Amino acid sequence: MATKEKVKMKNKKVDPCLFKNLDLPAEVALYYGFTILDVPQIKKEDVKKAKSFQDSESKNKDVPDVPTKTSLLERVALLRLYGEKNFQNLPQPLMLYFGKPILPEGIKKSSAKERVVSLEIMGTAKSIAEAILIKTTMEILKEEGYENLSIQINSMGEKDTVARFARELTAYYRKNIDELPAHCRQLMKKDIFDLLSCKNEKCRILKESSPKIMNFLSEPSRVHFKEVLEYLEMLDIPYEINHFLVGNRSFASQTLFEIHDAESKEVCVPLAVGVRYASIAKKIGMKRDVPGVGVRLTFKEKNVQKNLKFLRPKIYFIQLGFEAKLKSLKIIEILRQAKIPMHHGISRDKLVSQLSSAENMRIPYTLIMGQKEALEDTVIVRCMTDRSQESIKIEHLPKYLKKL
Repeated sequence: MATKEKVKMKNKKVDPCLFKNLDLPAEVALYYGFTILDVPQIKKEDVKKAKSFQDSESKNKDVPDVPTKTSLLERVALLRLYGEKNFQNLPQPLMLYFGKPILPEGIKKSSAKERVVSLEIMGTAKSIAEAILIKTTMEILKEEGYENLSIQINSMGEKDTVARFARELTAYYRKNIDELPAHCRQLMKKDIFDLLSCKNEKCRILKESSPKIMNFLSEPSRVHFKEVLEYLEMLDIPYEINHFLVGNRSFASQTLFEIHDAESKEVCVPLAVGVRYASIAKKIGMKRDVPGVGVRLTFKEKNVQKNLKFLRPKIYFIQLGFEAKLKSLKIIEILRQAKIPMHHGISRDKLVSQLSSAENMRIPYTLIMGQKEALEDTVIVRCMTDRSQESIKIEHLPKYLKKL
């Protein structure tokens, strides 16, 4: 009987589709390595933990007592999910896609007419995470018909950086308080950072000469931000450093960014808002910190396509070195356009861990790019069965892979 069962299993056909009934944002996210998960709800315990976290941060004189914001609630709910599902025991980082907004418990639908999706990369502090997130977000918006996109980006550095910058900013505005309108003086009492987004003409002129947080970054933060910008330049993604772009300073760290539609009449309303965060997990009761970076997209769907399919990847992309990482996302996009899915470990550095993942997934082919291949615009295509391999030019890669 057992023998018959084995024969049945052996002869059983494996569905070539890993996912069916997808829409465009989900399909793009899968190509870039994200995992589709059911959307968690914000529970009462999340609200309490977020409030407790905010209160503890407000005791610091450099952090004002401000109402708990949605972005913090979402992160607390995600971290709870991370702990409940024991995600810490899985290979890091985790790349997660949520096709609906993260809402409070009991609310089933968002009242917003726009589509809301979220991307999160949890468990890594590396700059490649921002690059993956921004590139994926850009491609989702492009597929939805947004063509003239612009990125505003900034870095808040680490917690010490934010504290020093807040003190310098406060000193600057106190020195020039006579030039501030009455409304802006009230903003200053509430949160000094609010003055950086104030639209009052006098305040806008005054902030142009204000201190810039970029001048307060530590060397590690400076290197991290430089790497993020290098990724964007390699991907031909135009960006503008916005010195006045700041986030919730109780948890935001390092990179912040907004993606705008340059053709939109609502120029102040971004299509996507992204932030790196740290120091939340331990303060809400988790054993260790979980660094992460996430983006929330809010847009009107222009290109509504449903019932898309995502084939089971037969390729695993392996990279070695910073130059290879720089080019890796370009290769993903080339293969995505050719409808060739692949797994990857772009956020990892060690060859052994990447090869182990490919073997555990029983992937038949690996693409390998080291420093030499990155300089020559080639990749090594290796058959995992007989270890034979061939060097292929990137421009010829889709055609070559389709023949395998």
